[in-house]
Amino acid sequence: MFMNPFTLYDQTFPSRLLLGTAAYPTTEVLRQSVAVAKPAMITVSLRRAGSGGETHGQSFWALLQEMNIPILPNTAGCQSVQEAVTTAQMAREVFETDWIKLELIGDDDTLQPDVFQLVEAAKILIDDGFKVLPYCTEDLIACRRLLDAGCQALMPWAAPIGTGLGVVHEYALKVLRERLPETPLIIDAGLGLPSQAAQVMEWGYDGVLLNTAVSRSGSPTDMAHAFALAVEAGRLAYGAEPVQPREQAQASTPTVGQPFWHSAEY
Repeated sequence: MFMNPFTLYDQTFPSRLLLGTAAYPTTEVLRQSVAVAKPAMITVSLRRAGSGGETHGQSFWALLQEMNIPILPNTAGCQSVQEAVTTAQMAREVFETDWIKLELIGDDDTLQPDVFQLVEAAKILIDDGFKVLPYCTEDLIACRRLLDAGCQALMPWAAPIGTGLGVVHEYALKVLRERLPETPLIIDAGLGLPSQAAQVMEWGYDGVLLNTAVSRSGSPTDMAHAFALAVEAGRLAYGAEPVQPREQAQASTPTVGQPFWHSAEY
């Protein structure tokens, strides 16, 4: 069975699913979803956590403590290096953790990461002692620059945030996995269905981070459970070494030694 530990920055986690905490209908639904998914970490945005709504405020902060799941703060909404660095430093004080999901957006419509500023911000934060998980594109060269900056894991997107489109550039993601075989790669953004999560795990990706696909579904608790099962199934399938696709049919049942055969008498 191929279920080697999921390790990021020398810390091992029991799950390969990471779950966002935004846009759930109520804090109780969020609590139930986290309980069934049992994620490795939950992501929280310092900039958006105080924006109001049922999943924010004092009840939200109390819930974070109650769930006792490692928190991964993120810099969602940041559009400059200084803004991202300052937000990360504030998040470290608030959540008492050196972990940070580094988001630095370069386009308001697609919410595509600005990979140039991302590398600069990553260097600053790593020098400051942060364990940086950068939200990036599937571009191999940009990913290599992030690794050169000191990042030990990457979070490439499957599609733009919140779209639920699934994998848009299959070739690029497969190449990225192939060319960076020793780097933990977590698919972040764009997945909409558990089958899509299982697919990327079957390709050898190390984990999946979700928010919209769960929180905005008709039943977030059931969807969280479905994604957790899909991530585990995909990883098991990857380790089981799937058969290679082939164009020509091949019988799965052997014919040698059959007890019966065709006869002219029948």
